[in-house]
Formats: sequence, structure tokens, C-alpha cells
Amino acid sequence: MSGGVGDVRQPKEEDPAAHRHRFLSFRHLNVLAVATVLSATGMVPLADLAFFAFSLAYVPLLARFAFPAAATAPEPPVFSGRETRALGRYVLLGAAVGLLGPTAYILAGVLGFGSREGSAAAAPHLFLLSCQVFMEGVTFAGHFSLPVRAFVPVFYNSKRMFTIADWLRAEMEAAAAEGEEQEGLTTWRRRLLLHPGRWLAMANLVFWAFNLFCFLLPVYVPRVFKRYYGQKLNTS
Repeated sequence: MSGGVGDVRQPKEEDPAAHRHRFLSFRHLNVLAVATVLSATGMVPLADLAFFAFSLAYVPLLARFAFPAAATAPEPPVFSGRETRALGRYVLLGAAVGLLGPTAYILAGVLGFGSREGSAAAAPHLFLLSCQVFMEGVTFAGHFSLPVRAFVPVFYNSKRMFTIADWLRAEMEAAAAEGEEQEGLTTWRRRLLLHPGRWLAMANLVFWAFNLFCFLLPVYVPRVFKRYYGQKLNTS
């Protein structure tokens, strides 16, 4: 998924003459910086750091031994025409829900305008999504095959379902514990402090569950394998 989120569509296909000149974009370097900052704050569990490290090691092995890229022809596009335009809007929605919203929420908590506990609960999701976008940039710039590029969003999206569920659980527990104990807060301020994190976590759970179970697995992955093996048959 281009557009800064990393899950939904293939990056724009380039002509064969420019195929060898791919580099990581500013967007991918930017999300790597976000992931680095989050890991430095101590809000990211060691298990999530290990997950990212494992993906860095496993993806090249997958590309080398299971799904090597074609040596001659460029990869065929997975989507085109109206599908690409519709997916562009989907990308923007994913960026707002998955990246921009959690980033603003975490910053508000760190700066003292929101819940610090909520910020800590949201940080693992933002870290993993940032790593996912970076890894998708690596697989595209490194000329990896379509199945390897599809593996990255499926792998990370599956992991983040559990991370988002933990985030939502933490928000609900915080709301139950603090809702009646904030004696000095007015009703509107209590809602401002407690409700945004819950709604944001719910929105992410719904969006990324739909992305995994209604788009990636039933639509995107079958198309990827059809084009990958179809190209191999045509060139053999």
C-alpha cells in the first residue's frame, strides 16, 4: 500500500528502463524515524521490536528460496484503472485512521493534554504500522516478487490485530477505572480525556480487520499469486 500506510495496493508500476533505479522514498524514511523514536521512548515492548527484526531477516530468505523475482520482465500490476483510484481513497482513510490519528493521540498524551496510559497502549500499533510501511518500501525498492510484497502487509496486519485489541482493552479498563474517580473534572473534559482513545482504537480494530479479512486475504493475495505464477508460465 503506497500513500503512507502500507497495506492496500501495489506501488505505482514503473517502466522497465527505470526499474533498476528504485530507492526508499521520504515517506518510508519518515515512518522509520517514527518507529525509531517510539522504540527509544520505551513504550514499545521487546516482543514487537523482535517481530520487526524477524521480518527484516525472514523477508530476504522468503524472496531467495520461495518466491524469487523474475529476472527479465517487470512485475505485472495487481490493480489498474478505476480500482487504483478507489484504492487511493482507501489508502487515505487508512492513513488517517492508522497513522495520523494515533500519532496525534500519542503526542497529546506525551505533552500532557491526554492520557499517558492511552498513549503507551497506542504506541505498539503505531510502531508496527510504521515498520510495515518501511518494509513495504524495502520490498519494492529491492525488486522483490509480488508474493513477498504481499506477505509483508498480511504478516504485519495479522500481528497488529492482537496489538490493537490490547490497546482497546487498555482504553476500556482505563475508562472504567477513571470514569468515576476524576472528581475534579467536568463531564465534557472527562469525555475529552477518556473517549477519543476508545473510539480511535475501535476504528482501527474495525478498519484493519476489514483490511485483513475482506481485502488482503480474499482479494489481494489471490490476485498476486495469479499474476506471479501466470508470469512464470508465460516466460517459461
